[in-house]
Formats: sequence, C-alpha cells, structure tokens
Amino acid sequence: MQNIFTLSTTGPGLYEFTKDVVSWVAGKDVKSGLITLFVRHTSCSLLIQENADPEVQTDLQAYFSRLVPKTDDPSMSYLNHTYEGPDDMPAHIKAAMMPVSLSVPVVNGQLALGTWQGIYLFEHRDRPHTRPIVAHVAV
Repeated sequence: MQNIFTLSTTGPGLYEFTKDVVSWVAGKDVKSGLITLFVRHTSCSLLIQENADPEVQTDLQAYFSRLVPKTDDPSMSYLNHTYEGPDDMPAHIKAAMMPVSLSVPVVNGQLALGTWQGIYLFEHRDRPHTRPIVAHVAV
C-alpha cells in the first residue's frame, strides 16, 4: 500500500502532517505493520518531534540556522555551490544531517507514536516549495 503526501511550504520551518498519515493508515484497515515515509527532495528533511509546544519547532529552526548559516555569511565562504541562492547549499547540508526517511510501527491499527510525537517535514529553503512524501505500509 502506497500513497504520496504533497506538502506545500512557505519557507523554513517544521510542517506537521501527522493527521494526514494517521487518517491514511486508518483508511487502509492495517492492524499491524510498518509505515515508511520518504521525502523526494535533497533540501528538506523528515522528523519525529514534539508537537505539544510550538517553541520546540521554533528553537530547532533557530539552532540549525545558526549551526549552518546561509552562504552569504562570511563563515561559509569556503562553499562553492552558491548559484541557486544563499540558502541552497546550507539546505543540502541540513538535509544530510537529518533523516529523509522515517519508519513508524502500526500497532492495533494505529501509529505507535508517543503522546507528544508528531511527524514533520523540516523545510530548509527560503522560498515556497511543494514536497512529495512517499508513504509505504508493509504488513
């Protein structure tokens, strides 16, 4: 069983799509299995992260922006890949540091996420994008 979730982003940040995944799995009548999510791009990531306090997402974005600044920052002058904009190569670096795929068990027909866990696309680029995420359930 497969599906493609398409997320539209408006710039850097975490975009939760847990409810979409939960609804899709519920409609497949899967009692137990494993769902794998894979983002089909090289400048964003997938994360399972806290979904109770929005400051977590804000702080993660701030941390990674500080850890890997844009190429117009003097500390990044050693980078060569700059022709797609000052946010592009840092986005590739961030995507190399974080997962582009996730696996979540399905137990008794439900995702086995913890109480405060949500599934997020972490957009690393400045401008809006459409991000396809392939979902596959193995039973």
